[in-house]
Amino acid sequence: MSNYALIIAGGSGNRMGQDIPKQFMYLDNRPIIIHTMAAFQQHPDINGIAVVCLEGWETILQSYANQFNITKLKWIFPGGSSGQESIHNGIYGLQGAGCKGDDLVLIHDAVRPLLSQSIISTNIAICKKYGYAITGIQCREAILKSENGFSTTESIPRDQLIRTQTPQTFRLENIIKAHEIAKEKGIINSVASCTLLAEIGGIEMHIVPGSEKNIKITTLEDLDILKALMHTEKDT
Repeated sequence: MSNYALIIAGGSGNRMGQDIPKQFMYLDNRPIIIHTMAAFQQHPDINGIAVVCLEGWETILQSYANQFNITKLKWIFPGGSSGQESIHNGIYGLQGAGCKGDDLVLIHDAVRPLLSQSIISTNIAICKKYGYAITGIQCREAILKSENGFSTTESIPRDQLIRTQTPQTFRLENIIKAHEIAKEKGIINSVASCTLLAEIGGIEMHIVPGSEKNIKITTLEDLDILKALMHTEKDT
């Protein structure tokens, strides 16, 4: 059994308002996606890296991997029109490349570059034991429900709420089966693998403790936070 990182980099990053996709923006003299790939490159239990890449950026990605010595990059698959489709392309790409059904796949956002080695290790351990591992953080904020985003009269108890992150880790055969069931049920735009499993129903997912440093870059404000975090001591 092998462990593979599947990095999802198929988004165009329109919300950032930049000329290039956010995963290819430079921080500390390296593209964000290279920081992300390096976390898996450095982990001794990761056997290979696959990237689902935005169309037109495949050659640039490979060039960056060569430049920054990401030797574990084995495959580049085409991105989809949604996150669900990009993950679909990645897992079926791994299957087509000869990966085995019991191999573990750590599905990770390209724009979460401060992933710690301990989160990777725990994902692998929990998935081996239980079959499904979802990185997440207990919600600390007070939560309000709003239909329009401008007003509210209702709160949601936070005690049972989890803010999910990535990696989200599965045996390859299990996540492929989940996507097949989703297709049969007409689920076409689930925002993450964990939500896809929840929409299918009947699958117990086990939580891996995440980190506030494992931030996802979505806005320019997130980028400022990331810059600050990158100059503090990283999790190990």
